[in-house]
Amino acid sequence: MSVYLKKEDVNTTGSVENGNPADKVVLKMSNIQKRFDNLEVLKAINLTVKHGEVVSIIGPSGSGKSTLLRCATFLEKIDSGEIIYLDKKAAITSHSGKVFYTNKADMKEIKQYFGLVFQQFNLFPHHSVLKNVMGAPVNVLKRDKAEVEKEARVLLDKMGLADKADQYPCNLSGGQQQRVAIARALAMKPEVLFFDEPTSALDPELTIEVLKIIRQLAEEKMTMVIVTHEMSFAANVSNRVIFMDGGVIVEEGNPKDVFGNPQMERTKQFLKSYKE
Repeated sequence: MSVYLKKEDVNTTGSVENGNPADKVVLKMSNIQKRFDNLEVLKAINLTVKHGEVVSIIGPSGSGKSTLLRCATFLEKIDSGEIIYLDKKAAITSHSGKVFYTNKADMKEIKQYFGLVFQQFNLFPHHSVLKNVMGAPVNVLKRDKAEVEKEARVLLDKMGLADKADQYPCNLSGGQQQRVAIARALAMKPEVLFFDEPTSALDPELTIEVLKIIRQLAEEKMTMVIVTHEMSFAANVSNRVIFMDGGVIVEEGNPKDVFGNPQMERTKQFLKSYKE
């Protein structure tokens, strides 16, 4: 049984266009630069993500991994560069060096292309599990409440949480809360899901629960970008691994090469420290 909603699950239109979906570029970030005061956190980063790809971003704390995700999801504004979702320009830099974001209407549409799962779940504590999952499709997309509820219950069932629909976040374990957060993101039927250290707040047993769901999403070709410190998970699930340090992409490639035969000395040092 698939984790995320497909045409056979509910009466809805899939988002994959005609042609070869694997050729579709979902996200393109070019020459991204970001600084906080005098600290340059991202230095000319380039990232392209194609439909169905699972990209894991690894690296030491302070390397710019989470900032890159926050820039991709507009939680932080870039200082220079270009961000494109599905051929729609979200942010561009003029010849004078000034960054321009697209208009409000287009940005609203672009924001529906992605979902973001945070470290700390960010569920609404005063809403039930079901209402947390239903909130955005009903309030943002203005969709029919009964139809959204049907889809939300399908998602919760696939997360193993069908019996938790009427519970509140405070009554759930951390792993259950994170699965609700994933269901909430999937309810918007995004083109790409971003995960920012999705298991960092969980103990090992609960981590397994969440990684199992992400692994199943990967098997179903859900496009994902995952900032993670789970090296074995990144090695086994990703199509591509990116190692960042000091605000730059030091090395990237398929997991077998990056983990098994890294070319850059900094990558070797980082992976050795994890093994130790």
